[in-house]
Amino acid sequence: MPQRLRSALSAVLITLSCLLVPFGALAVWAAYGLTDTGRYVTTMAPLASDPDVREAVANAVGDSLLHEVDHRLDVGPLRGSVRPFVHDAVRSFTQTEAFRLAWDTGNRVTHDAVLRALRDDRDDAAAEPVTVDLAPVTAQVKQQLSDEHIPLAARIPVQHTTVAVLPADELTSLRKGFHVLEVAGFWLPVAAVAFAAAGIALAVRRRRAIAATALGTALGGALLGLAVAIGRRLTLAGLPADVPRPAAGAVYDALTGTLRTVSWLLLGLGLAVALTTWLTRNLRPARLVRRWRGSPEPAPPPRPVPPARRRTRR
Repeated sequence: MPQRLRSALSAVLITLSCLLVPFGALAVWAAYGLTDTGRYVTTMAPLASDPDVREAVANAVGDSLLHEVDHRLDVGPLRGSVRPFVHDAVRSFTQTEAFRLAWDTGNRVTHDAVLRALRDDRDDAAAEPVTVDLAPVTAQVKQQLSDEHIPLAARIPVQHTTVAVLPADELTSLRKGFHVLEVAGFWLPVAAVAFAAAGIALAVRRRRAIAATALGTALGGALLGLAVAIGRRLTLAGLPADVPRPAAGAVYDALTGTLRTVSWLLLGLGLAVALTTWLTRNLRPARLVRRWRGSPEPAPPPRPVPPARRRTRR
C-alpha cells in the first residue's frame, strides 16, 4: 500500500477514534452507571445530608401537609400559627437517621420503577407515569407533630402524595432511547479502541500517530467536561419555576460526578502519553549528555568515495 494512502487512512481512523471517545464515555455512563440500582442509591445517599436538598424536601412535604389541612380540616385562623410548626418539624425530621433511611428507600424504589418502565418491551404495556409516594415521610412528620403536642396534628390525613418522575407521554421515546444507549454503551468504546489501534498500525510514523491519538483523547476529555458543564446550565434553566435550583444542581452534580472524573482522567492520560512520546523521541540520553557538557554533536562520517574507474586502451 502506498505511503500516502496509509497516512490518509491512519489519519481518518485516529480522528474517528478521538471523536468517539467522549460519546463512548457518555454512553457507558448512561447505560451502565445510571442503570445500576445499588450504585445509584450509593450516589444519591450523600444528598440526604445536603442542606439544599433537605430544605427542598421540607418545603415540599410541609406544603403538602398544609394543603391537606386546608382542604380536609376546618382550621380557620390556626393555619398561620400551625405553618411554622409544621415546617420546623419537617426540617428537624430531615436531620434524623429515619429520613436518611427513607431517602435511600425512596431512591431505590424510584430507580426500580423507572428501570421497569424503560425495559418494558410489551406492545400492550400501559403508558402510565412513574411516580414516587411521599406518604411514608408524611406519616413520620405527623407522628413527630403529635409527639410535640401540636394542635390538630393527630387529625392530619396521611394521603398518598405522588410525585411524577417520568411523564406517560414520554415513555415511548424514552424506551427507544434507552435501548439505543444500551447498545451504544458497549459498541462505542469498542469501536474507539479498534479505530485507534488500526490507525496506529497503518501509520507510516507510528510515534507521531501515538502522540496524535493521545492529544485527541485529551481533547475528547476536555470536550466531555465542557459538555457536562453546559448540560448543567441548560438543565437548571429548563426547570419549572417551582423547582428549587440549588437542590436540582446538587442532584445533577451527584449524578454526573463520574463523568467529570472520567473527563479529567482522559485529559490527564492523553497529555501524559503525548508528553512521554515527545520526550522519548527528542530527549535521548546521548543528546542530553552532549547538551549538558556543551559539546557539539559529532558530524556524521563522510561517505566513502568509490575509486574512479580506469580507462583501458584497446
